[in-house]
Amino acid sequence: MQLSIIVPAYNEEKRLAKMLDEYLPFFARAYGNDFEMLVVINGTSDGTETVANKYTAKFPQMRCIVEPRKIGKGGAIMLGFARSMGALVGFVDADGSTPPAAFQDLADNIRRADAIIASRWLRGAQVSPRQPWSRRMTSRFFNIMVHLLFGLHFSDTQCGAKLIKSHAVRQILPKLGITRWAFDVDLLFQLRRAGYKITEIPTVWHDVAGSRLEITPVSLEMFAALVRLRLLYSPFKGIVVFYDRYFARFFNV
Repeated sequence: MQLSIIVPAYNEEKRLAKMLDEYLPFFARAYGNDFEMLVVINGTSDGTETVANKYTAKFPQMRCIVEPRKIGKGGAIMLGFARSMGALVGFVDADGSTPPAAFQDLADNIRRADAIIASRWLRGAQVSPRQPWSRRMTSRFFNIMVHLLFGLHFSDTQCGAKLIKSHAVRQILPKLGITRWAFDVDLLFQLRRAGYKITEIPTVWHDVAGSRLEITPVSLEMFAALVRLRLLYSPFKGIVVFYDRYFARFFNV
């Protein structure tokens, strides 16, 4: 199988159908039965599973994986990684902000790299509508912290579209943790530590209505997640144990 696309889905009843309506016919035309789409539903309290099941009957390339626990984006992607069968394994957000042609660009450009990530900040990227300054500033601050703490010099670690060759996925999967905001950073950090080549290309990205993010609390959670992850890969790992015991309940990281 050429391609596996993982879609983490938590309470996406209102947005998932439109995304699947675009992705499944597009990749069915391009790959036939030589791709799979894994929708990983976790901890939902709405009708996301019902929506997804309508497509499994229509498209044999789609599989629906249901995890009753709320394991977050990272946990859902890791579960998808473990169940994937493609030579290329990627993931994309359930809101459809990355069009299918933009995701296919990743497969077309991975070439000799081991992983490729989409960027909303590289020259040539098309982002619409223009993001409010608060979200742009939060994104840029997060990116600076990633540079300083992890030495990952990418323009956009958080864009929800990434693609990795399966041999790299298999090697790093046991080392990944379920950290909400820092999952993508952990993924890239583990790939880099293992010596894999990562490339980055500009993407097309459309902001989709329905985001539940609140900038101030999210900013604090993102910062706490990065600090926690950095400590895990340092001689001060014991601090994380103390943090998890006394402070983790205040931050969803």
